[in-house]
Amino acid sequence: MERDRARESLAQLADGYWEERMSNEPIFATALGDRRFDDKLPDISPEGRARIRKQYEAVLEMCASIHESDLSDADGLTLTALLVDAGSLVDYTSCGLDDWVVDPLQGLQIELMNVESYQPVQTVAEGASMVKRWRAMGPYIDQHIANLRGGAAADKVAVRAAVEKVIDQLEDLAGKPDSDWALLRPLAVKREGWTDEERRAFREGLEGAVRESARPAFERYLEFLRSDILQKARPQEKAGVMHVPGGAADYAKLIRVHTSLDLTPGELHQTGRGEVARINREMEALGKRVLGVEGRKEVLDRLRTDPSLYFSSRDEVEAKAEKALAKANAAISKWFGRLPGAPCEVVRMAEHEEKHSTIAYYRPPAADGSRPGRYMINTSAPETRPRYEAEALAYHESVPGHHLQIAIAQELQGIPEFRKNSGVTAFIEGWGLYSETLSDGMGLYSSDLDRIGILSYDAWRACRLVVDTGMHAMGWTREQAIDFMLENTALAKNNIVNEVDRYITWPGQALAYKTGQLEIVRLRMGAEARLGAKFDVRRFHDVLLGNGAIPLRALRQVMESYA
Repeated sequence: MERDRARESLAQLADGYWEERMSNEPIFATALGDRRFDDKLPDISPEGRARIRKQYEAVLEMCASIHESDLSDADGLTLTALLVDAGSLVDYTSCGLDDWVVDPLQGLQIELMNVESYQPVQTVAEGASMVKRWRAMGPYIDQHIANLRGGAAADKVAVRAAVEKVIDQLEDLAGKPDSDWALLRPLAVKREGWTDEERRAFREGLEGAVRESARPAFERYLEFLRSDILQKARPQEKAGVMHVPGGAADYAKLIRVHTSLDLTPGELHQTGRGEVARINREMEALGKRVLGVEGRKEVLDRLRTDPSLYFSSRDEVEAKAEKALAKANAAISKWFGRLPGAPCEVVRMAEHEEKHSTIAYYRPPAADGSRPGRYMINTSAPETRPRYEAEALAYHESVPGHHLQIAIAQELQGIPEFRKNSGVTAFIEGWGLYSETLSDGMGLYSSDLDRIGILSYDAWRACRLVVDTGMHAMGWTREQAIDFMLENTALAKNNIVNEVDRYITWPGQALAYKTGQLEIVRLRMGAEARLGAKFDVRRFHDVLLGNGAIPLRALRQVMESYA
């Protein structure tokens, strides 16, 4: 009886928590296929953020009233995951990043322009919701400006390089007519069953929302950054969050948010340096065999400067990604018993985001099955994109990496929605990084040159531990971080600059990759040693992916006890 009551209380709490999250994060809800909030944008006002934080603090208090001893092992895992998920949101919101971050990767000038790509309009009601959401962009952008103004008054400002990039993006937007904005792309879709009056009302509504609300607000944001924030922005010598008032305490929270572990910057920094040294030795050996040159500098110079090692067109970049994904899809059944129903497709990043974006990213499928998972590939400046890294990139972002893990999680049965659709960054990104090496065991890499991509990307993620902690906790400058990555990875300089600016903008997120990968590798080695001849890699992967992106300590308990 006590167990039944505890289980029911937990189920109600988890369901209520997810409802709150969907209401508080309406863009995320739309991306997941939950269309109830298509007409809304998040409340990012100080009052709104305080209200949301109190909601999640209340969830933590209610979790504390449920005794784990009254729960089954499965429900105990849900309680642990809920504590970490809600606790991470409390920690994250308490850092007040909205008060100073100017983000060239996922800032509102990118986020809002991307919404149309996953908010389809098929019905008149959906069209009305889109018009209302587009209308809401003006007040939303103005609130962002107010947040930044308040942060600046408290000496909390972004780094100059990030501000300059966002100004560049906004100037590009301002220079285009409304008809070229992504926000008006839905008007190009022919909708059957609509009357002429309904089509006219939708067109006029959307065009009016852009003309009267969105564009003027984006122009106000541009002028505010130019006239106010740019002059106050931190120099590159003060790149880290440690230079923001309260930043050291915030960084400790953000480490916990992204890794789910209580690790110190010093521990993470040393782990990174150790991994960089190991990978450098392996890179020198493989580089000598494949390229015929000796020494790390010579290997990296060859990888960076030989034009034959780079793509020559956008189409080539996209074609290589599609070929790698197809190869992986053909092989996964031998390595995984559980496979997702949702497919994955390769999609080029749009022009409005590609210039200052990362190399690629993954966009999950809609949970309702209306949209596949998407491997978003940056095809700009193809002459800077190495052929030898393309396969490792594809296997990380699509299959067997993010798509396999995230789509499987969405389709799990018998667990709460929050465990299907959210989770710990270190699990998600650790799996993606683990997948790059796993793919070699699966026979997916075409040549030893492509295997250099495995080492290059492993070095990249190891460097993240070093430079993220270096800037945010040890006083490194932006230039120091760029130089360290130039010396220890084969990434092109333009990619390194974008990456370092990403770490500056998202403190702590870069720590998740290596932390999660190393844990998964340790767990696999432990399972192989414990089970011996009984070890089954398909079973290992199915257990690992069978509970969603759970905290690493909980993952350890699950993986050390399965048979």
